[in-house]
Amino acid sequence: MANLKSLAKDTAIYGLSSIMARFINYLLVPIQTAKFNAAGGQYGIITNVYAYVALLIIILTYGMETTFFRFMSKDGEEPKKVYATTLKMVATTSILFAAIIILFNQQIAGWLGYTDHPEYILVMYVTVAIDAFTAIPFAYLRYAHRPMKFAALKVLNITLNITFNLLYLIILPYFKWNLFSIYDANFTLDVVWVFYINLACSTIVLLMLGRELKEIKNPFDAATCKRMLNYTWPLLVMGLAGQLNQCASQIIFPYVYDGNAADARVQLGIYGACIKIAMIMVMITQAFRYAYEPFVFGKSKDKDNKDTYASAMKYYIIFTLLAFLCVMGYMDILRYIVGKSYWDGLEIVPIVMAAEIMFGIFFNLSFWYKLIDKTIWGAYFSGIGAVILIVVDILLIPRFSYWACAWAGFISYAISMIISYIFGQKYYPIKYPLKDIALYAGVTLIIFGAISATNNYLPMIAALAINTILIMLFIALIVKRDLPLGPIIKKIKK
Repeated sequence: MANLKSLAKDTAIYGLSSIMARFINYLLVPIQTAKFNAAGGQYGIITNVYAYVALLIIILTYGMETTFFRFMSKDGEEPKKVYATTLKMVATTSILFAAIIILFNQQIAGWLGYTDHPEYILVMYVTVAIDAFTAIPFAYLRYAHRPMKFAALKVLNITLNITFNLLYLIILPYFKWNLFSIYDANFTLDVVWVFYINLACSTIVLLMLGRELKEIKNPFDAATCKRMLNYTWPLLVMGLAGQLNQCASQIIFPYVYDGNAADARVQLGIYGACIKIAMIMVMITQAFRYAYEPFVFGKSKDKDNKDTYASAMKYYIIFTLLAFLCVMGYMDILRYIVGKSYWDGLEIVPIVMAAEIMFGIFFNLSFWYKLIDKTIWGAYFSGIGAVILIVVDILLIPRFSYWACAWAGFISYAISMIISYIFGQKYYPIKYPLKDIALYAGVTLIIFGAISATNNYLPMIAALAINTILIMLFIALIVKRDLPLGPIIKKIKK
C-alpha cells in the first residue's frame, strides 16, 4: 500500500501539471479554431504537420527514455555514466537531424506536400530536434524524483505557447499593431507563426534545463551505448508502431481522401480539432506513465510486485472510465473548446476516447516484456496494431472521411491490447481483477447509454442535471467498492 501511495503522489503531481498544461493547451484550440475557420483549411495544416512531429519525436528519442530508466536501476551500471552517455547519444542524433532538415528543406517540404511553404517544415522539425534532446533531462528529473521542476517547466512551456498565441492571433490584430510586419493587409496571420511560437517556447525550456545538462561533461562510454542500443531498438520499433496508431490517420488522410487537397485539409482540420476533446485520456495516460515507469522498474525486485501491478491497472481503468463519463456528460459545455465551424465532428469523440482507454491499458500491460528484457514483443504487438490501422484508413477514408480514422484507432488499440494480455499471461502472468474491471466497464456502458439519450432528447440544463446524477452514482460505486471512506474519516477525526 505504501508503494501505491508513493505512485499516487507522483502521479498526482505529474497529473496536476499535465492537467494544467493540457487545460492551458486546450485554450489554443478555441483560439486557433476561431481564428482559422474550418473552411480555410489552416487548422488542417496544423493537424497534419503536428502528426509528422509526433512521429519524429519517437524516432529521435528512439526509446531512450525507457532505456534510461532500465539502465539507471540495473545492477552493475553506473548512473552517471548512463546519463552522460544517453545525453550524448540523443544530442548527436538530434543535431544530425536538424542539419539534414536545414540542408534539404525544399526537397523534404515537397515530399510532404508543402512545396510552397518549406518554412513550415524547417521551423517545426528544428523544434522537434530540440524537444527530442530535452526529453532526456526531463527523464532524469523523473528518475531523481523531482516532479515539481518537471511540472513547472512543462506548464511554463504551454503557458508561453498560449500567451504568444493570444498575442499574435488575437491581441495584436485587434489593436491593428503590425509588429515586425508579420500581418497582411487584412491582419491575417500566416499559420507558420504558430510554428515559430512553438520553436521559441522549446528553446526557452532547453535553456532552463541547464543544471541537468551539466552532466553531459561526463565521459561517453561506448560499451554502455552498445548495451543500451541493443535494449532500445525494439522499443523504437514499438514506439513508432504505437505512435503510428496515434498519428498515421492524420498523415495518410490527405493522400487517400476522395477529394481535392483543399477539402482534405478542411476535413482533417475538423477531425484534428474534435479529437482534442478526447485527449483527456492521453493526459491521464501520460501522467500515469511519468510516475509508473520509474515505479515499475524500482518495484521489480519486490515480492509483491505483481499484486501491485494488478491493483494499479484496476485503478487506472476505474478513473479513466470516470473521465470518459465526465466528458460525455458535459459535452454540451466542452464542445465550446472548438469553434462552431468544427462541431460536425463531435460525434467521433466517444469512439476516440474509448480507443485511448484501450491504449492506456495496453501501455500498462506492456511492462511484462520490459521487465524480462524482451522488448521485441512490444514491437510485434504495436506493429500489428499499426498495420491494422493503416489498412483500415486506406480502405475506408475515401468513403467515410474522418469517421474511418476514429474507428481505425479503436480497432487497432483493441487488438493490440488483447494480444498483449494473452501473451503476457503466458510469459509473465499477473492476476488482474477481471471481474471488477468487467463490472466497472459494464456500468460505464449503461450510464453512457443513458447520457447519450439525455443529450439527444432533453434540453441542455435538464440533460446536464441528469448526467451529473448519473456520474455521481458511478463515483458512489467506486467509493463503496474500492475507496472506502471509513478508515479515512477515522484518521481525520484523530
